[in-house]
Amino acid sequence: MMKLSLVTILLKSLPVAAVGLRVRVMKKDLSSTMSSNKTLWWRVLRPATQCITVSPKSSWPRWASGKEKVWENMAKDEPEPSAYEEVDWCLECTTEIPDAQELKEWMTVGKRKMVIEDETEFCNEELLHNVLRCKSVFDELDGEEMRRARTRSNPYEMIRGVFFLNRAAMKMANMDHVFDYMFTNPKDFQGRPLIKERDAELLYFADVCAGPGGFSEYVLWRRKWHAKGFGMTLKGPNDFKLEDFYSASSELFEPYYGEGGIDGDGDITRPENITAFRNFVLDNTDHKGVHFLMADGGFSVEGQENLQEILSKQLMLCQFLMALSIVRTGGHFVCKTFDLFTPFSVGLVYLLYCCFERVCIFKPVTSRPANSERYVVCKGLKVGIDDMREYLFMVNIRLNQLRNSDVDVNLVVPLNVIKDDQDFYDYIVQSNENHCKIQIKALAKIRAFVQDTTLIEPRQAEIRKECLQLWGIPDQARVAPSSSDPKSKFFELIQGTDIDTFSYKPTPLNSSTLEKIRQVFDYRCMVSGSEQKFLLGLGKSQIYTWDGRQSDRWTKLDLKTELPRDTLLSVEIVHELKGEGKAQRKISAIHILDVLVLNGNDVRNQHFNQRIQLAEKFVKAVSKPSQPDMNPIRVKEVYRLEEMEKIFVRLEMKVIKGSGGIPRLSYTGRDDRHFVPTGLYIVRTVNDPWTMAYSKNFKRKFFFNKMTNESTFDLPSESIAPFHVCHYSRLFWEWGDGVKVHDSQKRQDPEKLSKENVLSFIQAHYP
Repeated sequence: MMKLSLVTILLKSLPVAAVGLRVRVMKKDLSSTMSSNKTLWWRVLRPATQCITVSPKSSWPRWASGKEKVWENMAKDEPEPSAYEEVDWCLECTTEIPDAQELKEWMTVGKRKMVIEDETEFCNEELLHNVLRCKSVFDELDGEEMRRARTRSNPYEMIRGVFFLNRAAMKMANMDHVFDYMFTNPKDFQGRPLIKERDAELLYFADVCAGPGGFSEYVLWRRKWHAKGFGMTLKGPNDFKLEDFYSASSELFEPYYGEGGIDGDGDITRPENITAFRNFVLDNTDHKGVHFLMADGGFSVEGQENLQEILSKQLMLCQFLMALSIVRTGGHFVCKTFDLFTPFSVGLVYLLYCCFERVCIFKPVTSRPANSERYVVCKGLKVGIDDMREYLFMVNIRLNQLRNSDVDVNLVVPLNVIKDDQDFYDYIVQSNENHCKIQIKALAKIRAFVQDTTLIEPRQAEIRKECLQLWGIPDQARVAPSSSDPKSKFFELIQGTDIDTFSYKPTPLNSSTLEKIRQVFDYRCMVSGSEQKFLLGLGKSQIYTWDGRQSDRWTKLDLKTELPRDTLLSVEIVHELKGEGKAQRKISAIHILDVLVLNGNDVRNQHFNQRIQLAEKFVKAVSKPSQPDMNPIRVKEVYRLEEMEKIFVRLEMKVIKGSGGIPRLSYTGRDDRHFVPTGLYIVRTVNDPWTMAYSKNFKRKFFFNKMTNESTFDLPSESIAPFHVCHYSRLFWEWGDGVKVHDSQKRQDPEKLSKENVLSFIQAHYP
């Protein structure tokens, strides 16, 4: 048997519960006949103050005294690192959500408590003391030395941030997968998607106490422009760093810092900030709230690590309060917590347990095992939580009042209420004790790696690869997006399409071309306010326009607005007006006529109606209501040709600044802003040889193929007019001098089409 130099390790101060820790050690002092990469196994054994020896696997570790083998007598081994994780949900709460009267009696105020050692209601006393003792040991270690040992000892350490801005993004990717994508693809309890794609609904989310924004970068990378995020975090060095969102479009994320909006301080403990953020989110989600909220609050507790739970109590409460304030019914919540030993912390979790369908305490593998961090994950917000929200709001006000005193809020739920719910109580105790055991082993392991710098975890690279594959994250380096000139990007996006297509001008609608719109069901129309242009977004304010002529260049747009990169639109830049006379205000707005590519998503072959619906969704995603000084982006109102009369109802004569007091024709849009119309675009949305007709027998529209005489009520895919067909076949009815479209207009040129001419033609060909 070959001879090895034995490694003797003295692990002082490690508790009994450290039994069963497995570490792999790569030794370089083996005999020449053995590979220098031979893997050795050893364990930390009880009692902790004794020496242990390490030898080849053929002769398992013995006590230093050599009295007996310990392999058979060892505690349960450290589990093998794996990418697969299990979720342990707490059983569903069966009691009703407490009402305001009951909640009023729950808050208990008493002497401020700044010790954790006696918090044994929800954890075994020995385990609690052991984990606290383990943490205290690290106060004696050199910080850099400890960090290096932590990096070498954690099997999941190499996952890091991949191509995202920080490790937090990968924590969210990790949890999103483990919880069956309940965040980025939320479903109800029947498994039906909460996001109604047919209605072009956005995935709304919020991210609080979360600078620099890793959670949000992951969500926007996963959902792209189909999501809209709202964020509030403390202003300062830990603010959102949207410029570092390399993998996602930060234009889809809107920070709002509470009272004062973008000029606020973002302090979540201030009641006025909570109220302001709630109002802002509700105002911009059709008063429904977000589909899910992520909260990742924390602050440095250096030198007071064992008191982290107590020091973070108000932060934890405010994050929970925010969930009850802005998450929609059926929505979800994930929030970072730390130790959950105190009745105050457990009481807060109990309140979530009452308000959500299911609750889970979960520590993802991307969260380092030696720290106290874990996440409370809540699924399906119930109805009727208003009293609970008001209660937490009141508790936060009380915490602020008592902040600099010797008195504190010690309970938000009476201890007997928690303990009487046996399912919840057992769940919390089991969760705490399991976390303690894992943390103790991880801390012991780090200390061992500090003692012996040759120790490593050899599967780190392998585990990283397994996790990324399982979570659907490409193994790519973090690289800043490359800059591109507009012409090159345009050709990249149109993918070989004949560039002449973009130079087509609309056919003028006059008495000789009126016959083209005989099939009235085939057309849609939009009011024009200026010349049509193509608009290209390269990210942020890098936006360019082009008139479609090959001889002309892309020109930088001189407006204050932002668009995600790889976006190509057909637009008008319209001067919108609000009010009349001296109080009238003018603003330049981008009006979308059609969409080609949205944040890299080519939609040119979709139906015109669908493209317009996607445009509406896109505009909602990129809008910035917190910044009213930005030039707005809107989608043109689209009318059926047979309903053209609705347009004329929106026309009126208004006095416009600079017009010498003479009223001019104006069109008022949905948002009460008006502009001077220049004419009407008429767009064919049905592709030849198909047309649409009306069945008098069935009293519904149908599709008819003029070549084959085929009829069908279902939409044939080949009848869909792609963008280039809509673009080159469109007509334009110019409302110039002599074209009467409003009763107040006196002059009518008989050579030009008037409102009556066109409406009469449409009526004559309408079934």
